[in-house]
Amino acid sequence: MQKIIHKPAKIGTYHENDVLFLLKDLSNIVLEDTAINRETKIQSGSHYSESLPIEYQPPKDYVDVFWTTLKQYKRKVALCVGIVSEQIVHLKGPNTILVSLARAGTPVGILIKRYIELHYGISLPHYSISIIRDKGIDENALHYIQQEHPNGSIQFVDGWTGKGAISLELIKACQDYENKYGWKLDDTLAVLADPGYCTTLFGTREDFLIPSACLNSTVSGLVSRTVLNEIYIGKNDFHGAKFYQDLLESDVSKEFIDLISDEFAVVAKEAKDSASRLLNVEIETGYLGMEDVKKIQAEFSIDHTHLIKPGVGETTRVLLRRVPWKILMRDPSSPFVKHILMLAKEKGVEVQVYPNMKYLCCGLIKKVKGMQL
Repeated sequence: MQKIIHKPAKIGTYHENDVLFLLKDLSNIVLEDTAINRETKIQSGSHYSESLPIEYQPPKDYVDVFWTTLKQYKRKVALCVGIVSEQIVHLKGPNTILVSLARAGTPVGILIKRYIELHYGISLPHYSISIIRDKGIDENALHYIQQEHPNGSIQFVDGWTGKGAISLELIKACQDYENKYGWKLDDTLAVLADPGYCTTLFGTREDFLIPSACLNSTVSGLVSRTVLNEIYIGKNDFHGAKFYQDLLESDVSKEFIDLISDEFAVVAKEAKDSASRLLNVEIETGYLGMEDVKKIQAEFSIDHTHLIKPGVGETTRVLLRRVPWKILMRDPSSPFVKHILMLAKEKGVEVQVYPNMKYLCCGLIKKVKGMQL
């Protein structure tokens, strides 16, 4: 295996003790395009990772909903962090290397790192790397981690599961990596919420709002989604991302981390007890959320499941950076969908009550192929 001499890019607003981004800095390159242009290109065969959406900057009312939701559910988020962290400590021990999947996994990885440090006195290494649907994981980033921690045990981390596309991509990527390089990786994905029944390592299977899903880079260290475009990424490069320094005044990344971390002492006993119960039962996966997706696909005559994004987090993403067609809502009165209703109203997107699904909501992407750019 080729020795990786890259150094982690000094991007983002998190402290280096919290996370190291194994990404190439593409901040000086114009990669953004409008939602309709990107969607048209994606549905015409381009890959979503070749460009970036324009970062949505929400109005004050929406930001207020973020803060209200965060303050109301910070303890619930902290409990889920604790439950996952306790399981990781039990299963993997002090040689664990936390590897977040950028970008939704990054704040969750930081929270897990902080919880374990607070309650066990262990400062685990934490990296954030790129994995892209249909393209795989950043192997150069994995080479770097193996080089730095030859005796470590990687624990992959993300925010939540939708229908399981990234979970399946991770399983395939780990198998490919072992076949190529002989290093066996644990493909179990640690998440706060697993409403899709895609993993055995989670804080809850309830579809609830993880408040960091409400915003884009301003709650993720001002780092963009990851980019894999061969014009800018060479074979020996890490996958790329941008650092949006122009948004510094809007950045709430550290405040989000601190607000959740302050709840860790309160939830520790419940987290330990819940983790112990989970560790003593056999957890089934089964990707049960795909049953809902297939039903929705048939009922609404949707060509491809890529256009169906179930769960609170994924529905939020549809409204923030795709071209939404409609939103299906199991329970519009749920406190976890207030921001979705606000975004849908702002963007003129139909919300349809759809009670018979496991997820709280589901975002449907508009078919735009053939539309004028």
